[in-house]
Amino acid sequence: MLFKGKAWKFGDDISTDHIAPGRLFHLRTNLPELAKHVLEDADPEFASKVQPGDFVVGGRNFGLGSSREHAPRIIKLAGVGAVLAKSFARIFYRNAINIGLPVLTCDTDQIDAGDELEVDISRGEVKNLTKGISIKTTALPDVMIKILNDGGIVEHFKKHKGFAL
Repeated sequence: MLFKGKAWKFGDDISTDHIAPGRLFHLRTNLPELAKHVLEDADPEFASKVQPGDFVVGGRNFGLGSSREHAPRIIKLAGVGAVLAKSFARIFYRNAINIGLPVLTCDTDQIDAGDELEVDISRGEVKNLTKGISIKTTALPDVMIKILNDGGIVEHFKKHKGFAL
């Protein structure tokens, strides 16, 4: 899986409330509408300016907070190719993989807002094309790559008539 796009840089401790504002909880049954507000509490312009394939780049503890899977779903609906961070809240990480949103752990200090990136999930590599450097990511287990390739856990189960490693 290869993605190419622009980096949108966020800091440490981006919570699920930053991603899916709690005040818009009434939109949880209308995810395309909720996606129009993704990350607006962290960057009010993000949802209106993000382009398909762009990357959300965070610091430590990305996705902390509640376990609702609306947060990774609306990031994916916004067209984000992958989320890169130094570390992830465990529930957010699993929810992201389960809905088919790639999440990779890497040194995001080497990425600035607006940098052009190329991410190869299968190889575990982020190329910062702007700076001409390569950043290694923590490799995803094969089963997670299969789930991502299938479009998430539901599609994976449908395709394999159950769980296939």
